[in-house]
Amino acid sequence: MESKRERPERHPKKGRKRKRAPNRLVGAAEAMRAGWDLEERQPDTKKARLSTILYAENYEVTHSQLCELLKYAVLGNSAVSKPSWCQLYHQKHLNNVVVFVLQGMSQLHFYRFYLEFGVLRRAFRHKFRLPPPSSNFLADITGLPKKQTNEALPRTIEGSSLSASIKANINLQNDPIIQKFGFKRVGLVRCLLTKEEMKTFHFPLQGFSGYESFVPTKCSGTVTDNSPLFGLDCEMCLTSKGRELTRISLVAEGGCCIMDELVKPDNRIVDYLTSFSGITKKILNPVTTKLRDVQRQLKALLPPDAVVVGHSLDLDLRVLKMIHPNVIDTSLLYVREQGRRFKLKFLAKAVLGKDIQRPDRIGHDATEDARTTLELARYFLKYGPKKIAGLNLEALASHQELQTAGQEQKNTTEVGQQRNTSVLECLDSLGQKLLFLTRETDASELSSSRNCRSIKCLSNKEVLEQARVEIPLFPFSIVQFSFEPFSPSLTEEMNKRMRVKWSEMSTVYVGPFNKNCNLKALKRVFKSFGPVRSMTLVLETHQPHLCVQYEVLEAAQLAIETLNGALIEGISIKVQRPVTELTLDCETLVNELEQDSENEGTIYLSGVSETFKEHLLQQSNLFLGLEAVILPKDLKSGNHKKYCFLKFRTLDSAQRALDILTDEDWKLKGRHALTPRHLHSWLRGLPPESRRPPGLRVLPPPSEKQALQVLKVDHPKIAAWRWGRKIGKLYHSLCPGTLCLILLPGTESSHGSLSGLGLMGIKDEEESTAAAVSL
Repeated sequence: MESKRERPERHPKKGRKRKRAPNRLVGAAEAMRAGWDLEERQPDTKKARLSTILYAENYEVTHSQLCELLKYAVLGNSAVSKPSWCQLYHQKHLNNVVVFVLQGMSQLHFYRFYLEFGVLRRAFRHKFRLPPPSSNFLADITGLPKKQTNEALPRTIEGSSLSASIKANINLQNDPIIQKFGFKRVGLVRCLLTKEEMKTFHFPLQGFSGYESFVPTKCSGTVTDNSPLFGLDCEMCLTSKGRELTRISLVAEGGCCIMDELVKPDNRIVDYLTSFSGITKKILNPVTTKLRDVQRQLKALLPPDAVVVGHSLDLDLRVLKMIHPNVIDTSLLYVREQGRRFKLKFLAKAVLGKDIQRPDRIGHDATEDARTTLELARYFLKYGPKKIAGLNLEALASHQELQTAGQEQKNTTEVGQQRNTSVLECLDSLGQKLLFLTRETDASELSSSRNCRSIKCLSNKEVLEQARVEIPLFPFSIVQFSFEPFSPSLTEEMNKRMRVKWSEMSTVYVGPFNKNCNLKALKRVFKSFGPVRSMTLVLETHQPHLCVQYEVLEAAQLAIETLNGALIEGISIKVQRPVTELTLDCETLVNELEQDSENEGTIYLSGVSETFKEHLLQQSNLFLGLEAVILPKDLKSGNHKKYCFLKFRTLDSAQRALDILTDEDWKLKGRHALTPRHLHSWLRGLPPESRRPPGLRVLPPPSEKQALQVLKVDHPKIAAWRWGRKIGKLYHSLCPGTLCLILLPGTESSHGSLSGLGLMGIKDEEESTAAAVSL
């Protein structure tokens, strides 16, 4: 994201509105360009501060984008470009940069133990989603070049000395491919993902929440071992609404490409992702094909019993916004240990002996990738699991990854030297060193870097003690704590409980009512608080009740606050949540959500019309400090829903706006927001699950139950509380003007990768934030 060059701050002349540079991540950009007075007067003293808008729908910050920010924090715009995803103002007034890495933790830890992370939640008002972890997270976020190797895999695996030495020590019985498929050859039907697997790995499925607007391929025919295979691959870019399609290739079983289309996204492009997609602004400018055109072509091309083959195919189908029931995903067909996945480039080399995604090209060739997935599926069907297991792919992977790293580094050097600049090199150009604190058991390329002062400790406690002493001595520090990740069974249980908990928190029971009450009028009342997912009449009680499940937590809370104790047809009604073991702490959780630093300047409104934004523009002088307008759309119709979120710079500005918008003139209902955008995005990404059927009890596994009883200090809940407080105290001991990032890199699981989460802020960036944190 390019931003305007910084200029000395001046007080605006009387009667003249100050305009802000538009932020390209939010839907309020047009409003800003229209001349909104969105920024209140700033103090004379300059302080380093961050853009408070990380508000794009489901926006994910990549590891390379984190590296952009860190390099800019060190050098400023004199030598490196500004970060593309946020704005760092007055970089010269930064005093230090500190990165805390909580290795072994993911978004799931943060949301499962949300209350325990209270100190960090209140201290950091900028939160964002991270992708699943990489093989060397620290090297990626610091831009450290991966080690080169002179070893290279031969063009074909069979007959090589490397292959022979590895094959000598193979135990086929323990190979994950054998454990899943057995030793005998399998047919095409056996290679299809089951519906349960598709649900686990987030494939779009008909009838599931979040996929209502997705277009089915109409391939409902019975699949046999003779059904036709089609290879599919998509390239995408990053827009203001997330990832969108820019190219699609479909290859038939004979290897012929039957569809290769460039596609113009519906929303404004933030990043073309050229290094992966090969797509540039110049290439896409003349294109008129839209997503709906591609969907229509696919439906026409695929026969009723078509089997679609791809690599990480769930991503392709989601960006296509299509549902297809019969798929083979080569990243899951060639099973790897501990839920990890082989890269397509590696499988092409190790299994087929072919080079794809070569470094002499900019971006991937979608047709080549689609054809490769098809060949991998056919190879598996032809030779069977035993031959695949005999290749010992796990052992070969480390060699191929090293070779790939060397190729990617060479390619990056050719594209531009600036891309290769690491944080260490930036520091070196200023005559400074990086401090790296970690445990002895944690291996990282940073430890051996020449311009890095590495201190290895025996425990997390020692890392913390050293951090207190060493951090003030270095301008840039990385402090890594290591925690045991969840076991696979506990991970699955946690996901299940989180789905149920947030569903129940967004549900209210209302009643009693008269037996001849006007149900239609009652439904109108409850829909006025926000979008309703389901509404059912409860007849098990002496007098009728309603069970209302809302799409957003704010709507349920607003209904409770507005109608609990109200008189309807002469009867005082109760509006309450279901009382279960998962909602016992609901009041506490709601209070904490409202005080979340990201929510303190955000309000929720229900009952907005299609003309709401235009009406807001006309009255813009009433809403000083407005930063973003979030108007969610209905996925099926594409129309704006009847609720929105408004993000303000300060809590006072938000409260003033709420008072105005909920008076009689605007006829809206509203309250302060409860769902931070990063949390809302995460909840939407969870596999859909309805509320618990009667009689189903969700209990913690015995291991966690026993741990809670004896309050072991290494239990995840206790660790989240202890280390959240300790890191929070360390953060508040840092000098003013310190840019601080808390990174939960994510974890690998047998149920799939768990994405990470980032929190960031500048010490004393805002006085109100600092005062709100109590240790």
